Amino acid sequence: MSVRPKKNLGQHFLKDQGIARDIVDLFTGFGQPEILIEIGPGTGVLTQHLLEPKPWKFRASDVDGESIEYLKRHFPLHQEKFILEDFLRMDPKAMGFSRLAVIGNFPYNISSQIFFHILEMESEVTEVVCMLQKEVAQRIASGPGSKEYGILSVLLQSLYTIKYAFTVGAHVFDPPPKVQSGVIRLELIEGKVLPCRFSNLQKLVKQAFNMRRKTLRNALKPMGIPESLAQHPWMDKRAEQLSVSEFEEMTAIYEAEGKLRK
Repeated sequence: MSVRPKKNLGQHFLKDQGIARDIVDLFTGFGQPEILIEIGPGTGVLTQHLLEPKPWKFRASDVDGESIEYLKRHFPLHQEKFILEDFLRMDPKAMGFSRLAVIGNFPYNISSQIFFHILEMESEVTEVVCMLQKEVAQRIASGPGSKEYGILSVLLQSLYTIKYAFTVGAHVFDPPPKVQSGVIRLELIEGKVLPCRFSNLQKLVKQAFNMRRKTLRNALKPMGIPESLAQHPWMDKRAEQLSVSEFEEMTAIYEAEGKLRK
């Protein structure tokens, strides 16, 4: 039995064992997660390196029933670790886990959605090691002043330190994608106390970058401009020019002046 890569699921199966090991080696177990979840295990090239006993539990989650069935047959002693479930609908807290980590070769077509789901989780995601489209990986890891810097950059960097680890060519996948891939690692900033509600930071950052060619004075006009920010130099900048901490501070001002609920 083999697994066919499915275009509608954005599947590109990694076939290089060396790169699989390099990805797994980036995972440290930072923050003592209770469970490690692999997203999109495919044919198990990463999975085989994650099955050995660790202080945390392990589950591999996929929406592809063919993949899950293949893994259960290929690793018969670990059948309970393979679950047919969509990570985007997963609630680790309902599963009894408050701290988790994530690893995987993310499907290109839902990689951004995966990160937004991680941000929405009430459970604490302490570490993420993943491979995704190079442009998305660079966007997440980029800093202010670059064209790649955007919504995910700010929101993820508000909670995590992010390292772009290495680039992977198309030839190590089946089928080869038309783009390169990038591997990144995210580590939770333990103990960080935001000066604002994270949900409000999301609202402000999304509004700012949805009109990224405009100055913040114009981009944020639908939300109202707090009086103390009316003449602030930030208002004459574009979203990509503000640092993560500046976005956090701006959101706190919006809250303090009643433009966003505390």
